[in-house]
Amino acid sequence: MRFVNYATDEGPRAGLLRDGRVFEVRDAPAGGLHALLEAGALGNVEPGDEVAEVELLPPIERPGKLICIGRNYEAHAAEGGAEAPETPTFFAKFATSLRPHGATVALPGWSSKVDYEAEVAFVIGDRCKDVPADRAVEHVAGYTLLNDLSARDYQFKTPQWMPGKTFDGSAPFGPSLVTPDEAGPPDAIGIALDLNGERMQESSTAKLVHSIPALVEYLSMLMTLEAGDVVATGTPEGVGGARDPRVWLKAGDEVVVSSPQLGELRTTLA
Repeated sequence: MRFVNYATDEGPRAGLLRDGRVFEVRDAPAGGLHALLEAGALGNVEPGDEVAEVELLPPIERPGKLICIGRNYEAHAAEGGAEAPETPTFFAKFATSLRPHGATVALPGWSSKVDYEAEVAFVIGDRCKDVPADRAVEHVAGYTLLNDLSARDYQFKTPQWMPGKTFDGSAPFGPSLVTPDEAGPPDAIGIALDLNGERMQESSTAKLVHSIPALVEYLSMLMTLEAGDVVATGTPEGVGGARDPRVWLKAGDEVVVSSPQLGELRTTLA
């Protein structure tokens, strides 16, 4: 199944996406897709009426955790002059970073070197701790797309990357949450990015250094994961900051992150 989160006058509501059309989730709790996850009801839903006009929201608007994995493709680590880490490297973004499919994101005035990063993200389905890798997918509610927009000049001002990773709108996210049965194996999800129609990145989760099950195992060892937590799995090679000449995002650019399994996440820069 494919779930979306959409706006109503009463607040966010969970919907089902079928053949490009959105249907209400019958008897869904208030609070949108996140509330549906917390209720443990994702696998027991029925479609209601079709929604005529839809304003999409991020699949999860205010995740308790938004964890991003760094240098998780060997070729991306190499293009930045580093080796892929033996232990997963991660940092955080915040709810103010999230924007939905189709959003316009204002580039921060304090940075002149904003870059794109196409990523496959997964969403935790229930509260879990110390999950072995061979049970990891049982705790994944689904997969979606995320663009880890990064202000490189501020990312590398300090040893901690977060100053360049957390500006408002720095995490376009969506469009839908695709359940594991529809997305297929976690090590076979395609990912690509086009900038103004030009292909800049293309890879697959088959090339992750630390696989999705391995990430669930490691992160759940360090902390309790909860329903609605989001983990972005890292970006492949081809980022603008590693190109010659460098490619920095500018107002008017259109960035499309895509996946055969997960759809398209479209963002315009302003």
